[in-house]
Amino acid sequence: MGATSDAVRRRRATVALKEALRELRNQLALLNHQVSAQIALKDVDLECLELIARHGPLSPSALARRAGLHPATMTGILDRLQKGGWIVRERDPEAADRRSVAVRAVRGRNGELFRLYAGMNTAMDELCADYSEEELALIAGFLRRATAAGQDATGALTGG
Repeated sequence: MGATSDAVRRRRATVALKEALRELRNQLALLNHQVSAQIALKDVDLECLELIARHGPLSPSALARRAGLHPATMTGILDRLQKGGWIVRERDPEAADRRSVAVRAVRGRNGELFRLYAGMNTAMDELCADYSEEELALIAGFLRRATAAGQDATGALTGG
């Protein structure tokens, strides 16, 4: 009976963890929606801006692949981000094709985003203060692995 009860407890713990991750995803989506509204962008625009800021400069096609979006959709997103002063499109000097463009975030705009996320950043600092360095490393490793699993699942759905 011990092995069965251990398996049941482990399954319940796994289900509880998955539920907590879904709740976190939902709450972060709501936060990002509010941030997007404050800066007059669509949610997907904010997500792409984050990708550009973290991984850019990127070509529009590379950004579309990272975001799992169709290139035609990406054109509209980049147009909105450029119109809002969030990104610039520049010639890619390293590309063989002289028409190639790279997209980069405008650094001077970061302060607006930091201000909007300040409450969450402060709350996360306070939350992390309750954990040891080893526990934080374990949690960070788990989240990186969960992110990779999500990327794999997304790739399977998008054919990428």
